[in-house]
Amino acid sequence: MLKFSLAAFASAFVLIMASAAQAYPMEFTAALNGPSESPPNLSAGIGLADVFYDPTLHTLQVHVSFSGLTGTTTASHIHCCTTVPFVSTAGIATVTPSFTNFPLGVTAGVYDSPVFDLSSVGGFSGAFLAANGNTPASAEAALFEGLKSGESYLNIHSTFKPGGEIRGFLVFVPEPLSLSLFGAGLAGMVGLRRRRQGGPV
Repeated sequence: MLKFSLAAFASAFVLIMASAAQAYPMEFTAALNGPSESPPNLSAGIGLADVFYDPTLHTLQVHVSFSGLTGTTTASHIHCCTTVPFVSTAGIATVTPSFTNFPLGVTAGVYDSPVFDLSSVGGFSGAFLAANGNTPASAEAALFEGLKSGESYLNIHSTFKPGGEIRGFLVFVPEPLSLSLFGAGLAGMVGLRRRRQGGPV
């Protein structure tokens, strides 16, 4: 007898949609705060990051808004890839010493990055490039794997916490069509299960 698991279906669907999304730009988002840093801190600072990755054009763009930092900004980057999703730390994956034109010396701000070219060695930190095949293509593949697996995070470093005052792990944002398909598929599976169990549909 076929056993049905809503949790298993949901997990499989998210993986399928993340794979399908490789054909067009993808969005990853993170809520930034002090308790999410490693080690956690008591900063009252908060932020929101949106990262847009285009696997066809091999580009990355970043939008960050933040406020209430205890210290003034010294740098911001994407780190990748942690050994366990959503925990621990990793080296800097993106350009160093900070995102190009990121606002420094402030406690609040909004940042819209230029388009980072991931087909170029300049799109990555030297250490990340060297640790991941030493080519832009292999580094891009490693970064994408980290993004979709919950093994990458964006943080903001400051004079208060040079190692990072606020951070958040980046998570994939399904586009609206994916969400509607997921809802329809989930409803269909629930209906099928109820029919098999002889309950009301």
